[in-house]
Amino acid sequence: MNVLEINVLVLAYLGDTVYENYIRRYLIEKGIANVNDLQKEAIKYVSAVNQAKFLNKMISDNFFNEEELSVIKRARNYKNKSHPKNCDIVTYKYATALESLIGYLSLLEKNDRIKEIMEYLLNEKDN
Repeated sequence: MNVLEINVLVLAYLGDTVYENYIRRYLIEKGIANVNDLQKEAIKYVSAVNQAKFLNKMISDNFFNEEELSVIKRARNYKNKSHPKNCDIVTYKYATALESLIGYLSLLEKNDRIKEIMEYLLNEKDN
């Protein structure tokens, strides 16, 4: 299977689950024991607005290599006219790009790189 040939929305579909699972584990390990509190805290990480902010910061910090930037650009530029009502299309495309990258890395079993990305954005949010 050539991962580069997979539709970016399919990569984002997978990346979303990897991303959200990572966030949920992180919050539980922080000691949050109430489901409602977990949900409220998770929104700070998994919303399209925050995902787009994380991605933009990482790009400006030159965090990604050329291969990763290629996946990000392909996902960001994908022609998709639909988006959630709670954010604009540009924000949604950046959030989708982050999820696509994580899905791409997951299929390549580059779990150490996923961990680096997640730790970076968790440090950004906690600061």
